Amino acid sequence: MTDLDLLLAGGTVVSPGGRSRLDVGVRDGVVVHVGPGAPSARRTVDASGLFVLPGGVDTHVHLMDPGSPEREDFPTGTSAAAASGVTTIVEHSHGTPVRTVADLRGKVHHLRERSNVDYGLAAHAWPGQASDVAGLWAAGVTFFKVFTCTTHGIPGHDAARLREHLTATAQAGAVSLLHCEDESLTEAAEALLRATGRTDGGILPDWRSRDAELVAAAVAALLVRRTGARATLAHVSHPEVAGYVARERALGAALHAEGCPQYFLLREDEVLDEGALRKFTPPARARTDDDEVEMWRLLRGGTLTHMSSDHAPSTLEQKRAGDIWNVHFGLPGLDSTMSLLLDAVARGHLSYEDVTRVYSERPAQVYGLWPRKGRIAVGSDADLVLVDPAAQRTLRDEDVLSKAGWTPFAGRTVRGRVVQTYLRGTLVAEEGRPQDARTGRLVLGPGADAEHRRALGGD
Repeated sequence: MTDLDLLLAGGTVVSPGGRSRLDVGVRDGVVVHVGPGAPSARRTVDASGLFVLPGGVDTHVHLMDPGSPEREDFPTGTSAAAASGVTTIVEHSHGTPVRTVADLRGKVHHLRERSNVDYGLAAHAWPGQASDVAGLWAAGVTFFKVFTCTTHGIPGHDAARLREHLTATAQAGAVSLLHCEDESLTEAAEALLRATGRTDGGILPDWRSRDAELVAAAVAALLVRRTGARATLAHVSHPEVAGYVARERALGAALHAEGCPQYFLLREDEVLDEGALRKFTPPARARTDDDEVEMWRLLRGGTLTHMSSDHAPSTLEQKRAGDIWNVHFGLPGLDSTMSLLLDAVARGHLSYEDVTRVYSERPAQVYGLWPRKGRIAVGSDADLVLVDPAAQRTLRDEDVLSKAGWTPFAGRTVRGRVVQTYLRGTLVAEEGRPQDARTGRLVLGPGADAEHRRALGGD
């Protein structure tokens, strides 16, 4: 074998199947050697004492670019991703939703040379426009985001429209990400709460209630099975929703379930003190440490199939610019999700093998990015993360790279730190400092045909 471009020597390579002390060799951005006895390399990095993980694959990200770049843009958001050990994202912004092939082409053009990590793009499903599914899937979108209640200005699907959409995706071979809250229940709750004149944070769990999520999730899970579609329930907030997923999956549904750190680590009553800084939907449901433990158990056991950040940032000024009804939904998360997963290992909830499964391998598989993304193996992209499992730090607002400039996890001490991040063999971040080299590439979805691959220029 000829010389390598990069050799990570002596690290502990982690996969969902286990860990071994191995060398990883890279040439032309691709892993070409995993094992002992590697040949010489132009650059050798001593990874002794470090874990070598596949780059994180975060499949639920909102960078508001184009649309609301004052909240977040691609250069800044993907810098946060790279620094935190995430090398691939799937993004969709609500301010300028991708509804047509022309929208997708316009967004691809806008984002050229604006990303520090590789990225896929999702489309928004629109009620009554299921006929657009096949064309968008062939154009290379990664998935279709579907709301069951009107949120962020995106109209919700009732059961009939959801069934139309899922039938179309089943025919096209596409996959959907389903935001589940029943609109009739959220509307009725909102009317009652507004009538009282309340503007306190406590409206959130009553407005976006457990019942609203449960009803929508149960209907969506059933329709996924009945239509033969493939879908993920987004940001499952509590174990009862996960139970409906498990039930329909056992009956044959091709149904995945996404977890997000806020539903494990934040508590329902925090909104009483934090107000808009805990305004996201569904809101936090955990009330006790036992609730958190159960969510980790569901993730560890596979009922929750993978993790994402649902990164949807706003600055502190934006979060304080109106009352609880009017400020933006959403939290920043790209800066913290990998750190919180690594810390979950130190706290005994996960193993490093679990982290590679839920934040690399499984999301890549669910959305057709595997085997190129989400693994360390010969032939895969050399998206590699070096982690010091013993390093400890405290999460702080001032260290956040996202335009948000804050984190709901500020003050939390975490163990396990990303030391270096490589994107296709190129160092893109070190010790929390991103390179901002804009070398990220568009990764088209698995349905992309040859014509659109040529036109859009994606890998």
